[in-house]
Amino acid sequence: MIGRNLSVFLSWRKPTLHRSVKSLHSSCRQCLRSNLLLTVPVKLAYTSYESVKEHKQNMKEPIIIMHGLFGSKNNWNSLSKAIHQKTKRKVIAVDARNHGDSPHSSNMSYKDMAGDMIQLLKDLDFERAVLVGHSMGGSAVMYTALNFPQHVKKLVVVDMSPVRTSPNLMQMERVFEAMRLVMVDGSLTLSKARKIVDQQLSKSIKSNSMRQFILTNLVEADAGKYKWRVNLPVLEQAFSTQIAVFPNTGSKIYDGPTLFIGGANSDYIQAKDHDAIKKVFTMAEFRYIDGASHWVHADKPSEFVDLLTTFINYSAL
Repeated sequence: MIGRNLSVFLSWRKPTLHRSVKSLHSSCRQCLRSNLLLTVPVKLAYTSYESVKEHKQNMKEPIIIMHGLFGSKNNWNSLSKAIHQKTKRKVIAVDARNHGDSPHSSNMSYKDMAGDMIQLLKDLDFERAVLVGHSMGGSAVMYTALNFPQHVKKLVVVDMSPVRTSPNLMQMERVFEAMRLVMVDGSLTLSKARKIVDQQLSKSIKSNSMRQFILTNLVEADAGKYKWRVNLPVLEQAFSTQIAVFPNTGSKIYDGPTLFIGGANSDYIQAKDHDAIKKVFTMAEFRYIDGASHWVHADKPSEFVDLLTTFINYSAL
């Protein structure tokens, strides 16, 4: 059989403009409409973790978790169960746009991702939530808190900073290229296809754990046809200008309870940036988990859950 490039099907949508708000008074609803101007929210796929159905009026704010680049809600399955058990709150793990089971879009900015989360809150009939995000998801929840503070009860940012990020992040460009150049024989089973793709990726990506993480995105589109589940062309195009850098949010601040959790072996949240971060997130606290890399929650899941749930359950650490 002749090898073929993995196909990634794009869902192109032309943004539509909301009508201008004519009223002069500034209500929360009008602020929301203004912030969502020029964005077209997508309906995020999600998995909900809850024990029993509670009456809405007795339910605490839910916890919404967003993964990092190339991740999905499935990465947080075990952690979400543990977080629910320790907080007794509904936990909602989402797939970001262009990831997992969520719709593909030609737009991939943090403004778009924030709009998606606010739309999810609206669809689920919740006014506020505790937001948790790792890496790209960390930037998305920070942007959401700064632009929609009335909808964020507490904020948890996992190994990501609004000031600067790790130089290692730019190595992702090599990952994009390796994924784009993959060739696979359409007659293979999925398990065999993944082995072959792993061999091809290993030429550029030396980390086995990173390759296995990426391979969770290789799926069968039709019988004998494979594709990347993520919207690879859009993610690659947006990476250097939209994903790898945190957008300028002007003088906006978030003054709600905020926890930054970093890996002690990671350089994404640098101690020299704490003061600058606290100018934007005025109640920010910083904790580092020993022995953890950028993948804090995967390296030290027990320690991570304990730190996270203590923060959520109590006003201060």
